[in-house]
Amino acid sequence: MSVIKIDSLDTIRQAAKAFIAGMDDRTVFAFRGSMGAGKTTFIKAICEELGVEDVINSPTFAIINEYRSDTTGELIYHFDFYRINKLSEAEDIGTEDYFYSGALCFIEWPEKIEELLPGDVVEVAITENPDGSRTVEVK
Repeated sequence: MSVIKIDSLDTIRQAAKAFIAGMDDRTVFAFRGSMGAGKTTFIKAICEELGVEDVINSPTFAIINEYRSDTTGELIYHFDFYRINKLSEAEDIGTEDYFYSGALCFIEWPEKIEELLPGDVVEVAITENPDGSRTVEVK
């Protein structure tokens, strides 16, 4: 397990670089944390560090956003399952096809689709600390 500290938004890009350095060949990442913990903000910083130049925002209503790295051409999928009420809703959009595509998948609210997550999913817990900093634990 690795632990990354984000002291403030000023240091989030360095934290994203550290996260990327530890990704290895893993592609599916489940980001867990309470509302407002910074999941979307951290994923945005990771995507920017990976070379995405598109506007990156939460796919809360779309469920999935697709990005492409302008640096490597790599596809990146960003999921937000907050509004999913039934597992079938996630299945209907072909969630598992994305997870097994080999493309990077960053998932917010994975607890809503637990049964669909691949066995090798990387767990990422983001916790807000009393001083406003964030702790990112990668398991």
